[in-house]
Amino acid sequence: MGEPTRLVEEATSNDIDGQNNEEERDPESNSLRQPLLKRNRTLSSSPFALVGAKVSHIESLDYEINENDLFKHDWRRRSRVQVLQYVFLKWTLAFLVGFLTGVTATLINLAIENIAGYKLRAVVNYIDDRRYLMGFAYFAGANFVLTLIAALLCVCFAPTAAGPGIPEIKAYLNGVDTPNMYGATTLIVKIIGSIAAVSASLDLGKEGPLVHIGACYASLLGQGGPDNYRLKWRWLRYFNNDRDRRDLITSGSSAGVCAAFRSPVGGVLFALEEVATWWRSALLWRTFFSTAVVVVILRAFIEYCKSGNCGLFGRGGLIMFDVGGVSFTYHAVDIIPIALIGIIGGLLGSLYNCVLHKVLRLYNLINEKGKLHKLLLALSVSLFTSISMYGLPFLAKCKPCDPSLQGSCPGTGGTGNFKQFNCPNGYYNDLATLLLTTNDDAVRNIFSVNTPGEFHVSSLIIYFALYCILGLITFGIAVPSGLFLPIILMGSAYGRLLAIAMGPYTKIDPGLYAVLGAASLMAGSMRMTVSLCVIFLELTNNLLLLPITMLVLLISKSVGDCFNLSIYEIILELKGLPFLDANPEPWMRNITVGELADVKPPVVTLRGIEKVGRIVEVLKNTTHNGFPVVDEGVVPPVGLPVGATELHGLVLRTHLLLVLKKKLFLHEKRRTEEWEVREKFTWIDLAERWGKIEDVAVTKDEMEMYVDLHPLTNTTPYTVVESMSVAKAMVLFRQVGLRHMLIVPKYQAAGVSPVVGILTRQDLRAHNILSVFPHLVKSKSGKKH
Repeated sequence: MGEPTRLVEEATSNDIDGQNNEEERDPESNSLRQPLLKRNRTLSSSPFALVGAKVSHIESLDYEINENDLFKHDWRRRSRVQVLQYVFLKWTLAFLVGFLTGVTATLINLAIENIAGYKLRAVVNYIDDRRYLMGFAYFAGANFVLTLIAALLCVCFAPTAAGPGIPEIKAYLNGVDTPNMYGATTLIVKIIGSIAAVSASLDLGKEGPLVHIGACYASLLGQGGPDNYRLKWRWLRYFNNDRDRRDLITSGSSAGVCAAFRSPVGGVLFALEEVATWWRSALLWRTFFSTAVVVVILRAFIEYCKSGNCGLFGRGGLIMFDVGGVSFTYHAVDIIPIALIGIIGGLLGSLYNCVLHKVLRLYNLINEKGKLHKLLLALSVSLFTSISMYGLPFLAKCKPCDPSLQGSCPGTGGTGNFKQFNCPNGYYNDLATLLLTTNDDAVRNIFSVNTPGEFHVSSLIIYFALYCILGLITFGIAVPSGLFLPIILMGSAYGRLLAIAMGPYTKIDPGLYAVLGAASLMAGSMRMTVSLCVIFLELTNNLLLLPITMLVLLISKSVGDCFNLSIYEIILELKGLPFLDANPEPWMRNITVGELADVKPPVVTLRGIEKVGRIVEVLKNTTHNGFPVVDEGVVPPVGLPVGATELHGLVLRTHLLLVLKKKLFLHEKRRTEEWEVREKFTWIDLAERWGKIEDVAVTKDEMEMYVDLHPLTNTTPYTVVESMSVAKAMVLFRQVGLRHMLIVPKYQAAGVSPVVGILTRQDLRAHNILSVFPHLVKSKSGKKH
């Protein structure tokens, strides 16, 4: 993409962990061997990003196990019963995540089907009475009010609920804290806003919001509820850390996909392929358990609603778009249209990503003007959508019903194929069949098999063009929105068109072409393969599609990768979220971590036994979140008995604040006893975040006292030698889930500091490195795949 485009104000302050404090910079601290081109340059970045529709201050998460004395003592004391209790609670929370996500998804579907269904029935009644203006007024008015509700909730109460939420979840699981993303207010607004936005006939789906909803439930369960009403039960405090919350949110995101598509295996694979950065077998089992619970809940509600107790909801089954009743064969000649679908899907998907990227930049300029402009933008899109969906079917010609379909053609009511709309008896309007319906019903209609002549070419072209426009202008407004359904609708339309063009040369049903078209466009835009393949198989219930679906997805992804990034990666860049990709740039092997340390301000270190005043000064004058602890005059266990400098470890900012709040101060410079520390702290206290230094009161006398930092210091931080390449360091940083990586010198000698510098997430981002080392641009060897 070149330089990442920022949607937020560029700040000249520190990086995500505050490593670049300008006040501490020593202009004479650079090595004399450093090229003049690099002198006075420093790695800089913005600590702000767009979370939902809100500019937020972001930090990294502490996924690394902090192996200090308190942790080691607690680990030794844990009995087998406590370990089993901890494991049991993990499975219990996985069950609750699946249960709550399944129930919520059912309620959202029930509400959408009834609100949208009764709205469309009323519109059809006006049309049957030839009261077209009243029908439009009712349709546009209802959509306007529903959009206003969704937009007002997002703009005024929870800006982080706008959009799909998937990019922010990807960033969180990658190690970036996204503030206010998983709160109770965000969850409530996401649920109500999704119902209102999808019911308003906007070109968006509920799939992305359901992933976010599942993640919200997971986070709230893990921390014991909302911030202001958290349960303080001891067993819940086991999960009050970033590592366990990461696992829960991974389960929640997979449960959300499962709830959206009724696809348990697809949900697990989606979490593995698209959102999760860190994975292991135990997490796989719990994630699959959560999706299994979701499917059971959905199945129970569907069986209950089949008896007519849920209004217009419940007429479908667990398979959303069933094409399993079709038996077909394909031959070698069918490879040509199938490959063509994949190529077109890759081209259109990359083009869609490119144009959407520019639209989102434009929308940001509008949204920056204030809340009123956000509302006006959302309502303008709603009005345009209503005019298009109601007016365009009048351009379509009425088609005569097939005599064999007597009784079902023309259809009546708000659902089903062959809608009569403005046509006389015995005729139907194919464009109204696709437009004046819910998105789910539109997919069912266009996926329907054994209907080769149901849709006219002109109607499909209008439908495809309209949904391309709506898909571009709707995503980005201040309402909860998902990308899955709009892309499926666009892809299925050109799949049908290709089926008509290839009709004489293939025997594959046009409905199956629509399925393949939807899959190809999703792969071309989102660049997923394995999870998409399984999701489409579970959606359509047709295993015969497996080989050709795999081929289409692989071709589409390969073609799309030749042009730009996936849509979620583009959104991550636009929002300014510092996501670390799995594959380092090739030119990163041409630079070492030591060279990065040279262009950073000098590292701030603390002594093992430090004065309180020095700690307060460091916390007030820097925004760093980690400080190396260095002991001088240490006698090494081997070698000459002379004083050496020891890198004892790394102490976190939050632990320093904890020490100041708990006032573990010493009158003399000495090491504390183990019982003294345990008397003041527990390992659970270390998992809490302890506010800001401004909230801590320290007297003048206390400033002259001492603190022993040894018990709170992580004695096993990850370190790399200064000669290691940035590419290798980045892979280690991402795979282990680090927040800080210490750089140690290649040569040990008297007077040489045991730590050269600290690398954080922002220091390893390609854009930030190239801003300091522009000559590396010449060594870039193309895009990575």
